[in-house]
Amino acid sequence: MDLDHVVLLFVGGIGSGLTGSMAGLASLVSYPVLLAVGIPPVAANVTNNVALLASVAGSAAGSRRELRGQGLRIARLGVLSAAGGLGGAVLLLSTPSSAFERVVPWLIAVGAFALLFRDQLRSWYARPGVRPPVGLAVFVIAIYGGYFGAAAGVLMLAALSLAASEPFAVSNAVKTAVLGGSNLAAAALYAAVAPVHWTAAALLAAGCLLGSWLGPALVRRTPERPLRIAIAVAALVLAGYLWHDTGTASGV
Repeated sequence: MDLDHVVLLFVGGIGSGLTGSMAGLASLVSYPVLLAVGIPPVAANVTNNVALLASVAGSAAGSRRELRGQGLRIARLGVLSAAGGLGGAVLLLSTPSSAFERVVPWLIAVGAFALLFRDQLRSWYARPGVRPPVGLAVFVIAIYGGYFGAAAGVLMLAALSLAASEPFAVSNAVKTAVLGGSNLAAAALYAAVAPVHWTAAALLAAGCLLGSWLGPALVRRTPERPLRIAIAVAALVLAGYLWHDTGTASGV
């Protein structure tokens, strides 16, 4: 592998770890970087999933303050996330991706709007008789995370933000830990049977570990509302890009 590719993967990993731990948009950086160094799309997708395990570890280390007392909640939701992640990985390896990819931009957009209108949706969510189970949302999002994963963190953050009245930094830290179950289950399957590019995964993971460790400290120092809006806007941009890319690929 060329030196410029080595540097690009490591620096891209830092950016991915930062955006993942702060915003749930790790794949917004890491997936295009893997494509840029010449890795084919499916191999880039599975390599990305494996590498992002480092982002979970780094974020957990940097978010110890926010994760205090959250162990039982993370374990309960993490089991559902792992089951969903494994299902998503099996889906990726056994079915064509074109139909699901057409749905992806809409899922991301829903997550973005849920963050933008979090307070209004939280009030609706708290009304008697309308509260959907957060576990179901976690499971469905984890399926998507195991399948493709771009902005899965935004969707998970939106679900957790609606389900609990807590500081944004806490929801953000729990989001990464819970989604780690999906990453771990999918990565285990991909490592066994999928075309993981291990050198690229290692370089990307090294950068992710550093970036994700730094991210939670920046979240603590950033006002909540501007950060939440910035995340939502970035997610909408990603949704628009993926929608345009899907439409171009299909000749629309």
